[in-house]
Amino acid sequence: MHIHILGICGTFMGSLAVLAKELGHRVTGSDANVYPPMSTQLEAQGIELMQGYDAAHLSPAPDLVVIGNALSRGNPAVEYVLNQGLPYVSGPQWLADHVLQGRWVLGVAGTHGKTSTSSMLAWVLEHAGMAPGFLIGGVPQNFGISARLGDTPFFVVEADEYDSAFFDKRSKFVHYRPRTAILNNLEFDHADIFPDLPAIERQFHHLVRTIPGEGLIIHPVAEAALVRVLQMGCWTPVQTTGGGGQWQARLLSEDGSRFEVIFDGVPQGTVDWSLTGRHNVDNALATLAAARHVGVVPELGIAGLSLFKSVKRRMEKVAEVDGVTIYDDFAHHPTAIATTLDGLRKRVGSAQVIAVVEPRSNSMKLGAHRDGLAESVVQADRVYWYAPPNLGWDLAATVAGATVPTEVCDSLEAIIAGVMAHAAPGTQVVIMSNGGFGGLHGKLAAALQ
Repeated sequence: MHIHILGICGTFMGSLAVLAKELGHRVTGSDANVYPPMSTQLEAQGIELMQGYDAAHLSPAPDLVVIGNALSRGNPAVEYVLNQGLPYVSGPQWLADHVLQGRWVLGVAGTHGKTSTSSMLAWVLEHAGMAPGFLIGGVPQNFGISARLGDTPFFVVEADEYDSAFFDKRSKFVHYRPRTAILNNLEFDHADIFPDLPAIERQFHHLVRTIPGEGLIIHPVAEAALVRVLQMGCWTPVQTTGGGGQWQARLLSEDGSRFEVIFDGVPQGTVDWSLTGRHNVDNALATLAAARHVGVVPELGIAGLSLFKSVKRRMEKVAEVDGVTIYDDFAHHPTAIATTLDGLRKRVGSAQVIAVVEPRSNSMKLGAHRDGLAESVVQADRVYWYAPPNLGWDLAATVAGATVPTEVCDSLEAIIAGVMAHAAPGTQVVIMSNGGFGGLHGKLAAALQ
């Protein structure tokens, strides 16, 4: 079967393409922005990529078109599909029908930490010899690929609350029917499709309604929005994480790189890993709870976490030039920016931390997270914000109240010049964006050389 994927370089759709290819289909795809790491991963799999949404890409007609949620009416490829009557489906629906059917699905949902936690969980199951399938919105470094079918009934999926397609406005995760569900946290996000937090909570409850009575829901005890979701009705056993929960961590190092795991008051062992930040400790506890549900004893899960290598673009060290370290990070929400910088600060102590932030997500472009931005960077020593000409709101006024030296730049060149003026041996530079940021990482490293 020839499947053509519209929006193929999105993290979800790219992973879908890998699974379709593994199932034996001929897979092609088009996207407005073809950039790494997804483009390189797809080309390595022998998947043909086309730039733009030209209707000619769909001739001769494929057997099925999978339409990504970034595409809407008016897009030339979408209009061609509809006018020609070509068979089409959303990505989540295709995944549910052709991959997840009949499998033990472990779904990881939440505003933050989905990619890291689903990567941890897939790796812990792999380390335990359970050879899971997975689809993750990023590239876990333990696997080097974002998706695979796997050889066993177990399948780990990053369960996103974003909508499914222009013709299906339900959250992606309602298609997945997980037996084991991690609900990591819940804050307002995706302002382009959700009017407010209660609207997202309703979608999360749609997910809760699909989890079987013999399944398991895992959530942090202190997350008020998730407590409200479960109060709408819950038919599944629940385990809790964090202070006062069944799964707890006792930090043995302030940056979260070593901690003891406690389950129901009993110490289970110590995780000693390369990751930092309290958020990753929380992700680890949820991972251990989910792994235990499918038969991985905590001791084995802890051993797996200690060998976990993180995910590409999650505080990924991409260069070190003359003692200046450059990280690539996906953070694009004030909470994620703050927790990432906090973890780094606790690791490097008084070393200079420079943050470079691109407000690129749809919610950021709409200004939905403006209020938290100035405060999110307090752990940095200096911050460069990128304000593209089409942002639509006054970034400079928004971050003017920041307590750390702050500069708003309208070009990559200005950012590079600013960082160059202040970087010295020992400086840590964190570049935060959920896009390619115009190749800033490589350009900055080249400039420093």
